[in-house]
Amino acid sequence: MKGLANPSQVDSALDWGIEGRSISREEALLLMEQSELTALLHAASAIRDRAKGRTVSYSKKVFIPLTHLCRDYCGYCTFRSDPQPGVQPYMTPEEVLALAEEGRRAGCKEALFSLGDQPERVFSEARDFLRRLGFGSTLEYLAAMTQLVLDETGLLPHANPGVMRSEDLQRLKESNVSLGLMLESTSLRLTRAHGAHWKAPDKVPSLRLRSIEEAGRLSIAFTTGILIGIGETAEERVEALLAIRELHEKYGHIQEVIVQPFRAKPGTRLASAPEPSSEDLQRTLAVARLIFGGEMNLQSPPNLLSEDYPVLLAAGINDWGGISPVTRDFINPEAAWPQIRVLAEKSAAAGFALRERLAIYPEFASRPGFVERRVQPHLQKLRAEDGYARQPE
Repeated sequence: MKGLANPSQVDSALDWGIEGRSISREEALLLMEQSELTALLHAASAIRDRAKGRTVSYSKKVFIPLTHLCRDYCGYCTFRSDPQPGVQPYMTPEEVLALAEEGRRAGCKEALFSLGDQPERVFSEARDFLRRLGFGSTLEYLAAMTQLVLDETGLLPHANPGVMRSEDLQRLKESNVSLGLMLESTSLRLTRAHGAHWKAPDKVPSLRLRSIEEAGRLSIAFTTGILIGIGETAEERVEALLAIRELHEKYGHIQEVIVQPFRAKPGTRLASAPEPSSEDLQRTLAVARLIFGGEMNLQSPPNLLSEDYPVLLAAGINDWGGISPVTRDFINPEAAWPQIRVLAEKSAAAGFALRERLAIYPEFASRPGFVERRVQPHLQKLRAEDGYARQPE
């Protein structure tokens, strides 16, 4: 946005959002670049409180990294890997089930499957493994493993496997209570040489938006969001959030929007890139709340902000995401999840009650068409009357 706006324009944009009206691209960018932070946080909190109250949720999960192989080479990722001698390209069914069972015993209710994008397209080791087990693609194998975990443990799978076609989404819906794909950014600049998404064909924004839209057509409760600090501009952040809003307004299927801060990792192209500050993250979250309004579930992971994470509550979030008592965050292994007891204490000190939710949010769990018939019995065993996670008697 060129030049400084009249302060009354900023106030009008804040008032417009507080009143529950949909703010425009211009208003969102104005708030991102020129709003005084305290006023912006106040507006975001007011919108959240009116719709969600003073409850902040989380999901108790076990993290299942089905494969680290990935055909993309993003500039910030340490999760992905190429084939290594002596290292299996995928977790075996036995390993998947053993890890899921460990999570079940620890009280987890969500099985979060994360994996690299389409490794069989570039690695013969991946193709050979899948062929031996009778599968033609990683996504076919994923669907079988999520079905296995659902049937054998009763945990509710939530898979986050990268770009998916309509047939992949439909197959996964048969055993997943929800699915996810981070949009990350709509900036094509980041796909150019030496950008964050250079040499990452599955990070082309149009491909990811198409997957998110197909999930909407299929009535799949969907998690998406943006990654900030990877070279995008303020305008590009707003554009990405608005692209998500547009799809949600069309299909009503986005159950959760995540605003995740980039964290520099040794050995990556962006190892020396500056990380977004706490204030930058708060500002982006607050603008996201005004863009989406009060009904959207807005999340930012607490483990990526060290001990300062309670300040994110002031930015309008109402969810902490998945927390695991048994497995680390394989995407950000350097950042330990807080203990659930400590998370509850810090949330309470900020004036919020911590509630455990399932991998599907309460408002989606009872919506017709969003949960497949074979998944329903498993969901009902874990779901309390108000849609949150059932607690032990």
